[in-house]
Amino acid sequence: MIVPALLTKEKSEFLRMLEICAGFTDFVQVDIMDGEFVASKSITQNDIATTKSETGSEAHLMVKEPLKWLDAFKTFGAKRIIYHFEIDQDHTAIIEKIKAMGFEAGLAVNPYTEISDFNYLVDAVDSVLFMSVVPGFYGAKFIPEVLDKIQRFKKIYPKKVAAIDGGVKFDNLARIRASGVDHVCVGSAILKDPDPAAAYLKFLKLFNE
Repeated sequence: MIVPALLTKEKSEFLRMLEICAGFTDFVQVDIMDGEFVASKSITQNDIATTKSETGSEAHLMVKEPLKWLDAFKTFGAKRIIYHFEIDQDHTAIIEKIKAMGFEAGLAVNPYTEISDFNYLVDAVDSVLFMSVVPGFYGAKFIPEVLDKIQRFKKIYPKKVAAIDGGVKFDNLARIRASGVDHVCVGSAILKDPDPAAAYLKFLKLFNE
């Protein structure tokens, strides 16, 4: 599964991205940044809460307070909430709240977070999102060592959905696929391409060959 990742701080640009993606996919990732957990900021809670999407979606919350975003994404129509392991909060309580509101729960882990750090949470979540860049910006540098971590993870948890996010390009997709990952989130390589639909279809073809 190739998942276009939408990252912007302008609501008008976000709506434009949603409209473009609706023409070629039925599922997207909405990237949210608070300027605290990561340095950059994205669209706001109000931007999300005042938008209703017919396209299936997940939220990737690069924020210190993920629970503050749940109501907005419920209104938006998201299916899955992904939050970061690296925040200093009660993970069990966060996962329980996400599920209580009818979402799937996903755990995102930064490039240098080890499996042994978060393995006690794997059974409680529906998916794990492996960051292959230091999060917060479109176009950040890909960290190939993350692929080894995904391979190890899939050997331990073969039935758990594993996704990768960050720095995905046509020229590293074969290595990414070989890691055993299930979902690939692609941001700038699709949304900043002159023809996003053609770029998406090329990624899909290459990933499923």
